[in-house]
Amino acid sequence: MMREEIVFGPIFSRRLGSSLGINLLPEKGKICNFDCIYCECGWNKDGRGDTRLPSAADLEAALEAKLVSCKEAGTAIDSITFSGDGEPTLNPDFPEIIDITLRLRDTYYPAAKVSVLTNATMLHKKDVTEALKKVDNPILKLDAATDALVARINQPQGRYSVREVVENMKQFGGDFVLQTMFLKAPGFDSSAPEQLQAWMDIVRELRPREVMVYTIARETPASNLEKFTEEQMRALVAPLVEEGFTIQIKG
Repeated sequence: MMREEIVFGPIFSRRLGSSLGINLLPEKGKICNFDCIYCECGWNKDGRGDTRLPSAADLEAALEAKLVSCKEAGTAIDSITFSGDGEPTLNPDFPEIIDITLRLRDTYYPAAKVSVLTNATMLHKKDVTEALKKVDNPILKLDAATDALVARINQPQGRYSVREVVENMKQFGGDFVLQTMFLKAPGFDSSAPEQLQAWMDIVRELRPREVMVYTIARETPASNLEKFTEEQMRALVAPLVEEGFTIQIKG
C-alpha cells in the first residue's frame, strides 16, 4: 500500500488514533534499509521506480497546507505520524524536518502528538537520535532478539547488530516506545520459548515507557505468514505486564 503524497490522511490508526501521515520517501517508490517479509508497502525491489526524496521545504509546504485545511474542516488529528514507504530517518533532512513539524504542530494542532515509526538503525547518528528525542512518541522497532532472526524477518540491507541497536536505544533512557511485530513464518515463531524469553530480557534491559505489540493486519509480500490473536499475544506478554510494564496489544 504505497502512499503517493508527502502528507496523507488523516487515517485511523489502530495504535495512534486519527493519524496524519508523513512520507519522507519517494512519492511513487520505496526506500528502506529493511525489506520486511510483512511490509504492507511490498518488497523494496518493486519500489525503485522513483528515488526522489522530499526536502525540508517540500515537507513544510505540504504539511502546513494540510494542517490549515484540516483545521478549517474541523478534522481531528491525534497524531502526526512519520511512517510512509520505507524508513523515514534515511531522509537526510530528517532532523530539520522534525523541527519544522513540531513548530507547525504547535501552531495548528498543539494537542496532537508527533510520532515517528523507525527501525532504529540510524540511532548511531547523533542528529537523528537528538531529533527523535524531541518528538512525543519515538516508536523504535525490534522484531526479534537475535541477528539471525532479524535477518529472517526484517532482511536488513547491510550490516545490522541487535546488540548495537539495543545499546543505541539506551540513549533514550527508557523514554520511548518499543514496537514488536508478533508473527509466525517458516523458520520463525514469535511465541517460541527461547525467542520470547530473549526478547523479554531485552525489554527488561531497556525498560521502555511502553511496549507496542502487534501482528499482521494487511496483505504481506511474503506468503505463509500467520498472525496472532490479541488473546494469544496478551498471554505471551503476561509476565511483563505482571512486572509493571505498560504494553499496548493490537491484533
